[in-house]
Amino acid sequence: MNELAAYAVTTENSRGRKIPEKPPMGRSEFQRDRDRIIHSSAFRRLEYKTQVFVNHEGDLFRTRLTHSLEVAQIGRSIARTLHLNEDLVEAIALAHDLGHTPFGHAGQDALNECMKDYGGFEHNLQSLRVVDVLEERYAAFDGLNLCYETREGILKHVAKKNIDRLGEIGERFLHNKRPSLEAQLANLADEIAYNNHDVDDGLRSGLITLNQLEGVSIFSRHLTQVKHQHPTLPERRLVYETIRSMINTLATDLIQQSTMNIKDAQVSSLEAVQMSPPLISFSPEIKKEQQALKKFLYDNLYRHFRVVRMSSKAHHTIEKLFSAFSANRQLLPVEYQRKFERENHQAIADYIAGMTDRYAIKEYQRLFTIAEN
Repeated sequence: MNELAAYAVTTENSRGRKIPEKPPMGRSEFQRDRDRIIHSSAFRRLEYKTQVFVNHEGDLFRTRLTHSLEVAQIGRSIARTLHLNEDLVEAIALAHDLGHTPFGHAGQDALNECMKDYGGFEHNLQSLRVVDVLEERYAAFDGLNLCYETREGILKHVAKKNIDRLGEIGERFLHNKRPSLEAQLANLADEIAYNNHDVDDGLRSGLITLNQLEGVSIFSRHLTQVKHQHPTLPERRLVYETIRSMINTLATDLIQQSTMNIKDAQVSSLEAVQMSPPLISFSPEIKKEQQALKKFLYDNLYRHFRVVRMSSKAHHTIEKLFSAFSANRQLLPVEYQRKFERENHQAIADYIAGMTDRYAIKEYQRLFTIAEN
């Protein structure tokens, strides 16, 4: 059992659940949160929601589900070394993308534009809405009734215009307080995971090449080391070994720098963490290399013409669906027609955001394609 640091989140210092429940038997409160997330409908749908590549483009590319599992694995490993609450980190990691639209960031941007006159759309806020309201599995409450600290970690950031309606979960944004170290760690484990698996998926797709990546310092350095150690390794295994080595370097650096930050800040309680600057971080050198890798991916992968074409189609699909449902709410499933009477266009946003890639494509075809005999 990992002995927790004095500044870690525990059952004893947790702010608990909105609706009090009997303590779970044989597991912690945050294990209960994790289990509820895994059993949710929104979590299962992540299997068919995209990262960079649309779900049907290939079986080996990452999805939101495999990404979330990778974040949880990286986060737990680092949390154990830092004596933080592994179960809380895992719960946050598994839930952080529950509110993402189909088609990745292209879908999110499109839905945000569609909702601009109705409060906009933020995937972090939608993830919180999923666990607070939209999941309907329990007799005693809507949502999953997760612990405050899990919900806080899911809400990484939020637009100022939406803070007031969040209640206690939005207080830290008003008072410039930090979330728990577990939440900070889950956020950076997310960054480690998506940077490295986007490199892997980008190479697998052929949209970026090893020659291009040799101009990126963090990748080039690890590639050279692997080639030196394994000079006859086939390219595919060379890529895997390089990425594995990069992830290890990033995790090790995060542990070392965060340990130093915590020591220098002399924090000894969760309250002290909240009043301190961010304490979970990379070293300045590694952070600079990470930023260079992110810029490379943006310029060469996310802005590749094939990805831009896919994003354009995704944008068009979301816009057309939203417009159709807005013009005629009877096109919505009956339960969302009822919801529209209470929540107006938020009901349409909930419906579209909950779609998988392939469901959104099929819904578009059902509404706008006339089948041939």
